[in-house]
Order: sequence, then structure tokens, then C-alpha cells
Amino acid sequence: MPGKVGRYFKKEFRLHMFSLEHEDSSDFYLSCWQRNRSCWPLLLVRTLIFIGCLSTVVASMVIMTKGQMKFGHWFIFMTHWGLLFNTISALLAWLISVSELFNGPDSNPNKLVKVYWTVFNASISIAFFITAFYWILLTGIVEADYALDPVLDVFIHGINSVFMFCLLITSRHPTRLLHFYIPLILGIIYMLFSVIYYAAGGRSPFNTHWIYPMLDWEKPGPTILLSVGSAFSMIVLHCIVVAMTLCRDALTRRFREPTELTISGQNNGMSNNYFR
Repeated sequence: MPGKVGRYFKKEFRLHMFSLEHEDSSDFYLSCWQRNRSCWPLLLVRTLIFIGCLSTVVASMVIMTKGQMKFGHWFIFMTHWGLLFNTISALLAWLISVSELFNGPDSNPNKLVKVYWTVFNASISIAFFITAFYWILLTGIVEADYALDPVLDVFIHGINSVFMFCLLITSRHPTRLLHFYIPLILGIIYMLFSVIYYAAGGRSPFNTHWIYPMLDWEKPGPTILLSVGSAFSMIVLHCIVVAMTLCRDALTRRFREPTELTISGQNNGMSNNYFR
């Protein structure tokens, strides 16, 4: 086991692992649970995930803009950035499967695969971060009108992570340790946006100068500490996603491997392997 762990880290911490190159393109349209090479199983799963993500975005926009929130306010929350990235990730995954279905094996444009892999890496870590941030730091602290609908609240702060987890455990592509910078960059971009929004005099739909109470740039010290801690959390969450991927691969590799029975022929001394 120590030898395997050492080989894994030696392989992962090579410079080219920062890139989005991957040898086997079939890993992006085949499910880790299937033994055949049909693109249909993952296409069906991705269709359901995309419908779920898109429905959550639409429901969130409709419900949250019916009251005091203006449509433009919807886009200032990190939660909604996460929902959009989840939906784009699911859409790109669906397009990869559809392209494979209509254009034949390994027909996906390399750019499409790279864009999907980038968005997926950002989406899943951000989804887990949003879920943890909301239920640990925000629940019970913010005023009651912050959560406009209890069912929607669960979907945008909980089911969002379930959708991304389903996308992860049904796919076959890897998650690389050195891709930690992808969700980190998205988190930094949101922090910069919040600074610019505050400096420009932007207000939340609740008429506060902060978007989230913990992200209050009138108190730069604690807010900077929170930002640094969030950045560290993003890296940790990416590592957790990597661990989930390794567990997925270990489990499904056993499922996909055929059972081998070796029968020795007594007449000619030859061995024949039969698979089932």
C-alpha cells in the first residue's frame, strides 16, 4: 500500500498534471459503472442531472424575484454563481455525451472536453463549499427573510451538491490534485467582485452594504481572514473530491472487471481462460 500511495503522488505531482490533457477521451462519455462502451447510460444520467440543475436555477430566479429582490440582485450571491456553474457543467457533460452519440466514438472536440473539465472542477468544489458555508455559518444567524422559501433553500444549498456528487460518481474521468487552482480562481474572482460591488456602493436586496454578513468589507480584518480561510477550504474540498474520485474508481474497477476462471486442459497441457 505505501508503494502504491508513493507512486500515485509521484505521478500526480508532475508539472504536466497542471494541464487539462488526458489520454483516454472515452473517460468523458462512459460511466465508471458500465462494462460496455455505449454512451447511452451516462447520457441518460446526465440528462436528468441537467434538467435538475436547470430547474433549480429557473425556480430560484422566479421565486426570489417575486418579492423585494430585483432580478439583478440574483446575480450577486455566490450561491447563484454556484448554481449557474453547476448547470453549465451538467450541460457541457450532456453535450459531450450527445456528440458521442451522433458523431461516433472519440468524436468530441478537445476544446469541449477541456472546457467541461475546467467547469466541472470549479463547480463541484464550489457546490460543496456553498453547502458547508450556508449550513455552518449562515443558518440561524441571518434574518428570517434571507431564506425566501424553505424548499428552495434546501435545493440551492443542499441538492446543488447532490447533483454534482451524482455527476462525479457516474462519470469516469479523473480528478487531479494539481487542478486545485481552478475552484480557487473562481473563489478569488467572487471575492474581488464583492470588493468592487461594495466600493461601488452596491446594496443587497435587504438594503445592507454586505452581500453576506460575514463578507463585510467595512470590517476588512475579519473579512480578509474569512477570505483566506475560504481559499484554504476550497483547496481542502478539492482534495476531498479527489479522494471521492479515487474511492469511486477503486469500487467500480472491481465491478467492471470480468471474473476469470482458469481451466487447465489435461490433454495438451494448455490453459484456457474463460470470462463471464
